[in-house]
Amino acid sequence: MASRKSTKKQDKGDKYSVLLPTYNERENLPLIVWLLVKYFGDSGYDYEIIVIDDGSPDGTLQVAEQLQKIYGEDKILLRPRAKKLGLGTAYIHGIQHATGNFIFIMDADLSHHPKFIPEFIDLQKEGGYDVVSGTRYSGNGGVYGWDLRRKLISRGANFITQVLLRPGASDLTGSFRLYKKEVLQSLIEVCVSKGYVFQMEMIVRARQLGYSIGEVPISFVDRVYGESKLGGNEIVSFGKGLLTLFATT
Repeated sequence: MASRKSTKKQDKGDKYSVLLPTYNERENLPLIVWLLVKYFGDSGYDYEIIVIDDGSPDGTLQVAEQLQKIYGEDKILLRPRAKKLGLGTAYIHGIQHATGNFIFIMDADLSHHPKFIPEFIDLQKEGGYDVVSGTRYSGNGGVYGWDLRRKLISRGANFITQVLLRPGASDLTGSFRLYKKEVLQSLIEVCVSKGYVFQMEMIVRARQLGYSIGEVPISFVDRVYGESKLGGNEIVSFGKGLLTLFATT
């Protein structure tokens, strides 16, 4: 993929801000936070976890407040919003409060295991990448716990996207990624999609703007607690968004 020249050597003062948008994740949040603290602690990298809760009725914010007391206000930042306002705006909200020069985005439902975080960081440092994306469809990456319908939807969406948009990345619909902060900010400014199309557009726009993209194979595991937020409306929106991107990129 064509790439914007990046500096390979990174400052030893690098800090990683993890953006965790949440909605009804009270059972998953303590586990994902514990795992993040463990793997960042073991690796020695400086980090902060920013929880962006969109008015969860299940008490997710109250759980987050308890976690903040356990791990400290310097490591757990709470930046809640009054209601569900969408993923893109959640990232914008989180970036405004992030003090790291690198941003991780990932799901809070344990679908994305923090054990892969050191691999993301190592690859970024090695290649000086602007974006490092987790991929389920390359190397030893994979999906576990999905029924046939979900696998067909995901594979089909990814295949159609590859044919129409030729993005230069193997997994467009995943949402486990590492960005340079300024790169994420610039991408969000030009992205117009909402919902599940948003992640796809981020990679397509990154290619369009000449940013370099690296990939780390990951194991995606379906959520243990709570309900999937993928429904018929999201699938229809994905199709519309895909056609829009095809016409505009």
